[in-house]
Amino acid sequence: MTQVTLKQLRYFDALARELHFGRAADACSVTQPALSMQIHEMEQNLGLALVERTKSGVQLTSKGQEIAARCSRILGDVRDLVAYAQHANSILAGALRLGVIPSVAPYLLPQLLPLLREAYPELELHVRETQTQVLTDELLEGKLDVLLLALPVKHADLTNRVLFEDKFLLAVPKNRKLSGRVRATKELIEHERLLLLEEGHCLRDQALTYCSLQQVDTVNTFGASSLATIVEMVSAGFGITLLPEMAVGIEERGRDITLVRFVEPEPHRSIGLVWRTTSPRMQDFEELGRLVSKAWKGGPLTALRSGAGGRARKSVTAAGS
Repeated sequence: MTQVTLKQLRYFDALARELHFGRAADACSVTQPALSMQIHEMEQNLGLALVERTKSGVQLTSKGQEIAARCSRILGDVRDLVAYAQHANSILAGALRLGVIPSVAPYLLPQLLPLLREAYPELELHVRETQTQVLTDELLEGKLDVLLLALPVKHADLTNRVLFEDKFLLAVPKNRKLSGRVRATKELIEHERLLLLEEGHCLRDQALTYCSLQQVDTVNTFGASSLATIVEMVSAGFGITLLPEMAVGIEERGRDITLVRFVEPEPHRSIGLVWRTTSPRMQDFEELGRLVSKAWKGGPLTALRSGAGGRARKSVTAAGS
């Protein structure tokens, strides 16, 4: 009877991702000969050649690619089984690996983390901050449990839930004359130097989509990976940008910028949670979503979102003066 062990599945999964025996062995914390031997035994047990060993590296055979896809699903089911056993009788207890995009983490986590600590002191939270594609890949690989980011994220094996909408404002240098405008339009942006995050950040793509920019000759990304750098450039008079409302409280502070709301319908991004469809931790994610929404509604951004006073109202008034 053909037998394949979970160890062999884990080793082959690592090899399929790394396409390198040495790196796969490091990922599995074993020696390269030990990993190679297990892969060889797996091939013998299945009666299939899974990998092609060449001078330039390792390639999966056509059968190996199919086995790799099935292997990934099996290991995902095993991880979910263990997670179910660990969390069946409790909510937000034990380890939770949360992925967050850079244009959300520094602005929402300061309000969210105290809520989590107070309500669920037994939660062991691990936060991973990077771009959407990397987070999605790591979620599918089982390295992360849930993501907090801008939607949509479309994948057959993932489920998402929208929590709230984060509107965009136009940020311009404070000395910029806006000809009496109190609301920004797409046309206002067309002939300006638009500063955006580097490629790979969803915020960049959302801004380009709203501005309907098919060509990006007037867009400058200059390798910026943080909104703080972008806003500093705007403050110094090097261009304009679209700033998420979520970031206003931090990024406007101490900088010479004016914020202008857009005409209706105002551009926005949808912020929500994403997790594997097979994950058994639905209750955890529902409660996390509730606390994220509470952090958004109850944080220092409330006055800015309502426009009923505070710096946001002053900025819009200044834009029209």
